[in-house]
Amino acid sequence: MALVLALAGLSACNPGPSGAVADEASARLAYLGLDRAIDRAIDLGFAGFNAADSANIPEQTDDGELSGLMTIGGKVDQGSSANKGMRLEMTLAGDYADVLLEGDTDVIYNGGPAVLDMSFKGLPDADFSGTLRGTFAMDRDLVGDVALDLSMSGQTQDAGDGTIVRVPGSIRVTGSATSDYGVFMVDVSL
Repeated sequence: MALVLALAGLSACNPGPSGAVADEASARLAYLGLDRAIDRAIDLGFAGFNAADSANIPEQTDDGELSGLMTIGGKVDQGSSANKGMRLEMTLAGDYADVLLEGDTDVIYNGGPAVLDMSFKGLPDADFSGTLRGTFAMDRDLVGDVALDLSMSGQTQDAGDGTIVRVPGSIRVTGSATSDYGVFMVDVSL
């Protein structure tokens, strides 16, 4: 995946200690540590959709790639339409961690529920938009609480096995990461 990054700080209360979300680079890493979690949340949302007999999905769980557990609950649009909306709650526990897209950074997450709202227009080859809002406690290479307020957009496609995946290079994530040390802007293309 190509990674293009542009970050601009809104404000910084004071410089934080090493390992805190205290600048744009650490705000970027705070998001990137959760990037694969977004794919997992989408997969669990669709699994809940397939298992549901109403708009309320049965709770779905999956392990992080390295450790921890993601739990997804919420509601999804029912019916055979190619347009779907998901209003999910995402909780991370047990020191949740995935392999990062780049570098040797080791970050674990606990917290939530975060609110993950997503809209898909024209599945499986859909225009995708969504938001993620929630607070997570981080530890190891990044330490402390980070509140994420992010918007996502891009396209999805059929992976060839009936699952829906993001089109590489089409996803843009923008928004803010807030810690005790300020509010920092995130603008990542994946």
